[in-house]
Amino acid sequence: MGEQKAKVISVNISEQTGEKKHNVECCLIVVGHGLEGDAHAGEWHRQVSLLAVESIDKMRLQGLDVWPGDFAENLTTQGIDVASLPVGTRLKVGDGILLEITQIGKECLEPCAIGRQVGECIMPKEGVFATVIEGGKAAVGDDVEVVEGA
Repeated sequence: MGEQKAKVISVNISEQTGEKKHNVECCLIVVGHGLEGDAHAGEWHRQVSLLAVESIDKMRLQGLDVWPGDFAENLTTQGIDVASLPVGTRLKVGDGILLEITQIGKECLEPCAIGRQVGECIMPKEGVFATVIEGGKAAVGDDVEVVEGA
């Protein structure tokens, strides 16, 4: 990755599932739950979703008017290819948040609500999901780094 550090560029939540998320700039990430106030949070293996802005940029190059949060991801990252990280990878976000990747991509219902709204959903191939091992405040500008397993 060179000198460029990976960053969080958008922290997104939605009050209901099946809709685009909006950037809240900063949010508490709760152990065993996910982002406070987010409809997708809960006691399951997809507590936090991540998507690289590079994936969104590819869609923009195809002419779609899409932005961070439009694919219902919680954390939009820049400078790290989250889709290439294997299940079990741990990511440190900011000063103390620790996430563990539990799933790469997801099956969308045909067609999912996001896909209908934006034209195509990239989460099935390029989104990743994680559980929260250690919580804390996540904010735009936080560093994202891969850390060794426990």
